[in-house]
Amino acid sequence: MTLHRLIFVALLGVFLAPAIPADLHLALHGEPKTLDPWLAADESADAIAYLTEGVLIRVNRYTQQMEPELAASWKTSPDGKRIVFQLRQGVKFPDGSPFTSEDVVRSFERMLDPALHSPTADTFKTEHGAVKVHAEGTYSVIADFPAPTASIERLFDQVAIVSAKAAQRPAPGLGPFVIDERRPGVSIRLRRNPLYWKSSLPRVDGVVFDIEQNRDLEYLRFRRGELDLIEKLSPELFDRLAKEMPGAAIDAGPTLDSEFLWFNESQRGDIPDAKREWFQSAAFRRAISLAINRADLSRVVYRGHASPAAGLESPANKLWFNTALKPDPFDPAAATNELSRDGFRLDKGVLRDRHGNPVEFSIITNAGSKTREQMATMIQQDLGKVGVKVTIVTLDFPSLIERISRNMNYEACLLGLTNVDADPSEMMNVLLSSASNHPWNPSQKTPATPWEAEIDRLMLAQAATAGYHARKTSFDRVQEILHQQEPVIYLLHPNALVAVSPRLAGAKPAVFLPHTFWNAEELTIAPGRQGGAQ
Repeated sequence: MTLHRLIFVALLGVFLAPAIPADLHLALHGEPKTLDPWLAADESADAIAYLTEGVLIRVNRYTQQMEPELAASWKTSPDGKRIVFQLRQGVKFPDGSPFTSEDVVRSFERMLDPALHSPTADTFKTEHGAVKVHAEGTYSVIADFPAPTASIERLFDQVAIVSAKAAQRPAPGLGPFVIDERRPGVSIRLRRNPLYWKSSLPRVDGVVFDIEQNRDLEYLRFRRGELDLIEKLSPELFDRLAKEMPGAAIDAGPTLDSEFLWFNESQRGDIPDAKREWFQSAAFRRAISLAINRADLSRVVYRGHASPAAGLESPANKLWFNTALKPDPFDPAAATNELSRDGFRLDKGVLRDRHGNPVEFSIITNAGSKTREQMATMIQQDLGKVGVKVTIVTLDFPSLIERISRNMNYEACLLGLTNVDADPSEMMNVLLSSASNHPWNPSQKTPATPWEAEIDRLMLAQAATAGYHARKTSFDRVQEILHQQEPVIYLLHPNALVAVSPRLAGAKPAVFLPHTFWNAEELTIAPGRQGGAQ
C-alpha cells in the first residue's frame, strides 16, 4: 500500500469514527428531594428544575437583568396590578405538543392549589389574595394581582411552565435539557431537549449530575478532569485549587446567601417542654447569638472568604440591606447577663434554667459539608464557655430536610439560605408564618407570636406596594424585628467560591445560584473532552 493510500485510509477512519457525546459533568451534594419543580426546596432539586423547566421571564444571573424566555414580550400596567404576556409561537414540548396559553394557565392553577403546598406559590401571595391568571387567545396570558405588586416581572423567574396535556407527573418541561436517566443515590443525566425553542442550543449533548456528598472526592475528580465545574468550593479547597490550578478557582465575590442557626419552635416534634421554653425565649436566643464568635467563623472556617452577618440580608444587597443593623458582637459576658435576667444560672460551669435543668441541645447539619461541620464545632466550643452543652449530629441532606420540614424531629439546625434574587418578595416563602419553608415554625395556620404577625403584615404590604421607598421602610422594619427577636441567628455571608475547568468555554460565574451553570446551554467543551474523564 502506498503512502497516499495509507493517508486516505487514516483520514477515512477519522471521518467514520463515531462522535463521542460531550456531556457537562458536575456534582450534586445530595439527592433531590423531589423532581416536581413546584415543590423544589433544596439546591439539588432547584438545579434540576433550572435546567429542565421553562419560565416566562428569566433573571440573568450574571447581569441581573430580566430577559424574555417563553414570553416573547410583556407589558405591566401603570398601577402594578396586571401583567400581560405575549407568548412565543412555534414552541413545542418534548412530546411534540404545542406550547400555548392553556399551559401557562393550568401551570398556575396547579402551583397555586393550596393542597400542593408549593413554596413558589408563597411568592404570589399578598394580604389581598393571590394572583389570577387567564388566557386571551392562544398566545396571550394575563396575570391580575389583587393589589399593586412590586417587581412584578421578577416573580415569574421561578414558575415552571408544564404541559396541560401530559399525563406524566412531573412532565418534561420546556428547558434546554430533559431528564434522561435517574439512578437514585448515584447520578441524574440530562440530555439535550431536541425540541428546545432556541434552535442552536444547547451546545453540549447533556449534563451529568453525580450525587457526591464528599467534597474532597468532588475536588479530586475535578483535578482529574472528570468534572467540569464545582458549584460551591469550601474555602480550604478553594485556596488549595488556586495554588494547584491557577485560574480554575474563582472567587466571584460576596453573595446574598447566609449561613445561620435556628431553634425548633414548632409544636410538632418530640421536644421536652423545658427545651421548648428555652427556644421560645427571645432572651435565650439573643444570649446564644452573643456567645458565638462570628468573626472567627469568617476568618477560620471561611479563610476570609465570608463576612459576619447582621441579619438575613447581606450588605452586598445595596438596595435592601438595613444599614442601621450591625452583627452581634462576640460578648460572652453580655450573654451570661442576658441569661441571668431570663432565670438561667451558672452552677459549677453548667448553665441551668430556673427549674434546675442543665441547658443542652443538639444541632443538626448536613453531612459532607466541612464548613458547616467546622462551624458547628466552633459554635459548640463557644457555647461551652457559657455553660451550654451542644451535641452535633450530621445527616444526609434528604434526612435533614425530612426532619426540618416534615416530622420536626430536631432541636436546632445549622444550615444556609440561597437567594436567587435581591428583591424582598423572594423571601416570602421563608418569612411568612404560613410558609412551609418558615424555618423555626413552618406552616402556621395563624401567627404564633405578635412579632411574626407584624412580619406577615409588613411582607404582604411591601409585596403589594410599587414604590421603592415605602417597600424599603417595610422591609427595614422586618429586618429590625428579626434582629431583635433572633428566631434565626444569622452567622455570616459567604463569597461565591467556584471552580471552572480550563477545557470549558463560556462560563461566567455569578453571585446568585446557580453560580456556574446558569448559562449551561451556552457552554462548550474543548475538543478532546470525552465523557468526563481523560
